[in-house]
Amino acid sequence: MRQFWFQIRFILRPAFCLVVALSTAAAGRVPDPSAGPAVAYTVSLANPEQHLVEVQIALPPGPAERELQLPVWYALYQVRDFAQYVNWVRAKDQAGKALTVRELNTSRWQILGTANGAIVDYQVYADSSGPFGAQLNPHHAFFNLAEILMYPVDARNAPVSLFFSQLPSEWHIASALPPPDLKFHAENYDRLVDSPVEIGTFQESDFDEAGGHYRVILDADPADYDATKIVADLHKIVAAATSWMNDRPFDTYTFFYHFPQGPGGGGMEHAYSTAIELNALTIKSSLYPLTAVTAHEFFHLWNVKRIRPRTLEPVDYTKENYTRALWFSEGVTSTAEEIIQLRAGLIDEKQFLTSLGSQITELEERPAHLTQSAEESSLDCWLEGDGYYHRPERSISYYNKGELLGFMLDLAVRDASHGKASLRELLQWMNLNYAQKKRFFDDSNGVREAAEAVSHADLKSFFEHYVAGVDEIPWNDFLRSVGLGAEATTQKIADPGFMASRNFGGPATVVSVTSGGEAERAGLQVGDTITEVQGKPASEESRYALQALAPGDTLTLRVRSRRGSERELKWNVGAREEVRYDVKDLDEVTPAQRARRAAWLKGEAESSSAESAPGPGAPGR
Repeated sequence: MRQFWFQIRFILRPAFCLVVALSTAAAGRVPDPSAGPAVAYTVSLANPEQHLVEVQIALPPGPAERELQLPVWYALYQVRDFAQYVNWVRAKDQAGKALTVRELNTSRWQILGTANGAIVDYQVYADSSGPFGAQLNPHHAFFNLAEILMYPVDARNAPVSLFFSQLPSEWHIASALPPPDLKFHAENYDRLVDSPVEIGTFQESDFDEAGGHYRVILDADPADYDATKIVADLHKIVAAATSWMNDRPFDTYTFFYHFPQGPGGGGMEHAYSTAIELNALTIKSSLYPLTAVTAHEFFHLWNVKRIRPRTLEPVDYTKENYTRALWFSEGVTSTAEEIIQLRAGLIDEKQFLTSLGSQITELEERPAHLTQSAEESSLDCWLEGDGYYHRPERSISYYNKGELLGFMLDLAVRDASHGKASLRELLQWMNLNYAQKKRFFDDSNGVREAAEAVSHADLKSFFEHYVAGVDEIPWNDFLRSVGLGAEATTQKIADPGFMASRNFGGPATVVSVTSGGEAERAGLQVGDTITEVQGKPASEESRYALQALAPGDTLTLRVRSRRGSERELKWNVGAREEVRYDVKDLDEVTPAQRARRAAWLKGEAESSSAESAPGPGAPGR
């Protein structure tokens, strides 16, 4: 998953938050043949104005007592307690007689008298927008189904069916589940909820590429996007990614896009689809944000959905699932995102090196890079819903450091193998030896195993110092092999006098204000929600307005206090010094360094692919 959150000192810099990968089916788990008959869900959309969804679960005959669980987390590594939106739960037997329902905890219910089967009804409020939520309104419905569907605790692996009722006549349904007749079917609950559903008057553009079929579901004002241009870029992305991995583990893949007029940003991966939301003005000015997040989410169908850490299996919907591997599962997916865009011709070398320098700057300017390792950042992901956690002295981003570790590990593998292997071979090895063999890797140890297998070298030091440890990464030692260096310069930049963070689909919230500064004197307070920046709705686009500020310029914010009152604030921004890193050519670059850089930018080893690749996976599995 890739998600935009705001961290403001001078700029609203895009970073990425969390991913969940509920990929039981995709990871190769075979449904339990003894799991029993199907569990049938019916979801009524009769009350879109009130955002009320009514769910009915038909439980087949079985135990005399059954327990139903609503997940406490999904789509983000944050316990969000979806049960807070459940208004009531009722049950009856097949003859219509009421059954006793007992609440066992805030998200689990016990039903008595279920031996001959039961009908359970409940009502859920659904108005959480974006790729990480569940929403029903008069415009459309979009569901991450784990946020509205309970599962029988004793029958999570049972077959399931899903039927939507009382839709407006003009609405239609899109899902990555097999095309329905009257009902959708899935082999188990995990497969069902890993398949988001869009219902409404969306537009669809389909295409085929290299044997795969792709559906593009667009929920937005048609005036806000050019479907032809989007599809053209998607062709390039999927061709670049599948050729890089030499694998296509699906027949059909679905892209869900939402382009709201207001705030929006981020993407959520699924086994056979992704859901992506971007502000309409953002994609009107440039398709780069769309292609970047799309490359990231599409690559997740390998890394995290199939190449999957053992610590995330089996998924536990009832509590935090801790892992040390998000630096790889998320961060190295960002590495792959850049390589895919390079291979697709969507960015060039100059843009890539500029981005690399920005990523180094982001890590180095956070004091926490000396106290929190990439593995610890992965473990601490469950704290990302808290504003203070995002402060630079408290945490780093496993997206940011993980992406950089991906590039440096790539260079380390190239150096150790004399150019015969690269990150591509590492990922293909993990795809062959883990995903395709239905095995899970042992967090960082599993990545090291793969790196050493393709490089035939001992890489213990790399993982001890830079992945598990907090040693400074010697950028120039790694970059020298491709004729590059990271040059640090000190610049005076605008300082707005506060910091803010934005958590998944929510607004930016002020987490600190410089004592005695202009922002404090203007009345800005910790806890204020930023609704407008320089007269425009706050969104990921706001960072560009802030980047354009110079010391002394006027900053205008509209904010909402914790009590709900709104006010407009203005002040002249101050100044501070920042060390920035630019990745540039060395004074002298040898032919060997240029050759390795050319291969690095292509994401390929210097030897032929026939020598280094582990072999293709079977398409369409």
